[in-house]
Amino acid sequence: MTIRYEANPPKILPDVNTEESIIKFVNRIKNISKKCDAIHLTENVLGFQRVSPIQIGKIIKKEIPNFPITVSLRVRDKTKKEIDEFVEECIRAGFSGILILMGDPSQTGKEDSGLIPSQVVQELREKKIDSKIELYLSISNKPNFSKIGKKLQAKPKGFMTQVIQNIKQAQNLSENLKEFSIIPIILFPSEKNEKSAKFLQLDFSSYNQTFEEFVKKIHEITGDVLITSPNDFNGLNEFLEKSNI
Repeated sequence: MTIRYEANPPKILPDVNTEESIIKFVNRIKNISKKCDAIHLTENVLGFQRVSPIQIGKIIKKEIPNFPITVSLRVRDKTKKEIDEFVEECIRAGFSGILILMGDPSQTGKEDSGLIPSQVVQELREKKIDSKIELYLSISNKPNFSKIGKKLQAKPKGFMTQVIQNIKQAQNLSENLKEFSIIPIILFPSEKNEKSAKFLQLDFSSYNQTFEEFVKKIHEITGDVLITSPNDFNGLNEFLEKSNI
């Protein structure tokens, strides 16, 4: 099974020691890496400034050399030159893939670049970048397949989904995107993650009591699962330790 863990690097805050936050974060990854197969590092979730996923990923690569790492790349607040530099750094660091997405509006007021993720993937593929690192795009958990032509034409390696709520959504994506890898994102159900669930307009009560079975069923469909638990690392860590996943 390919079970990935999604992690948000530490926020950069004026009253918090960033170096200490990085050490704590890396130790958590070293811990959970024993129970999962890969990690996905996000970039500036909700537009808040966070430690670069490249900086964090390089440290993790030194600590756990053979552990696969994918990272998010926001195009909303980057120039083409900055994107090229980001991608080259990921390749040099030995990361396995990049999720190219628009990203949430910046909280610092930085202007939008006007770049479109599918356009960026297409341009990177024209430079043969996809022979050096896997390129992914994001996709809705219930897309209108007649309106995602540009994403399909960009020919990414695959798609990382919005948070999946039920088995049917995973089946629908898999059946309609057979030539692409599908990585469904699943939110770990716990009290500490209820705020995130409400923000995502997600009801995880349907799989709350049968989460292990839910993960296994989705994995049977796609062969890959990305579990996110933004506010409950310990809960997910304990679940992975006790489960048969």
